[in-house]
Amino acid sequence: MENWDEVRTAFQVARLGTVSGAAEVLGVHHATVIRHIDALEGRLGVKLFQRHSRGYTPTEAGEDLLRVARATDDQFAQLAGRIKGRGNEVTGELVVTALAEFSRILAPILSGFQHRHPGLVVRLKTSERLFRLEYGEAHVAIRAGQKAPGEPDNVVQKLVDQPIGLYASKAYIDRHGRPSGPEELGDHVFVGTDDTASRAPFAQWLRAHVAEERIAFRADDFRAQEEAVLAGAGIGFLAVEDAAQVPDLVEVMAPREEWAIPLWIVTHMDLHRTAKVQAFLKHLKETLAKRHNP
Repeated sequence: MENWDEVRTAFQVARLGTVSGAAEVLGVHHATVIRHIDALEGRLGVKLFQRHSRGYTPTEAGEDLLRVARATDDQFAQLAGRIKGRGNEVTGELVVTALAEFSRILAPILSGFQHRHPGLVVRLKTSERLFRLEYGEAHVAIRAGQKAPGEPDNVVQKLVDQPIGLYASKAYIDRHGRPSGPEELGDHVFVGTDDTASRAPFAQWLRAHVAEERIAFRADDFRAQEEAVLAGAGIGFLAVEDAAQVPDLVEVMAPREEWAIPLWIVTHMDLHRTAKVQAFLKHLKETLAKRHNP
């Protein structure tokens, strides 16, 4: 059947017995109801109704149509109920996307959320690629940047400023000593980004305070930079939370406000108010608040 509007119209006429009743329920003009019935009967080559002064009575063929249409209507109602119910449940999949360097923070948070909702499957997508929320590629994105992401139809919230400090391995400090202040940084070697145009605040600070030739180890991946610092290649920047997990690190300079990385929560407006997304955002914010304010 190509035109379900006609079937739906015939179902309402059979159920209510009058053209005017069907028109009122469907929100259309009575002439539209008559046109749909005539078109459907013409397409099927059979009369579906007996017309009389009191209204329309289904023929045998009309009764067959009524039974099928009623079953279909019930199935659609059940389907709508299930879909609506899912919107109020924390089940199915939750897809979160972020840069790989944030996985150490997000993985335990997502694990805790999944434990609270055993019917949920969580997926963490870590990639340099910008996943398109409007295409349904993820429910929640955690993005970094000095400015809030500006894609249309997205809901953007500030999550936290991730503190960044300057660190070196104990092995590096044993070999080269620990600088007592910024004035001694010129005597040391550093680990930094290979992107000389990086807008990361700590990378900009390093370019402004350290000669380019002193940045002896460069990598475009923040995790690779972290590994180089741990291996003793030089002094470098690490997230404070990450550095706290490594006992072999020495803090060279305490975190500065201008080094911090602003993190943003991004959701699409069509999914932002769903129970699943709202429950995760609440869990994410509460978990980070406890970490930063124990």
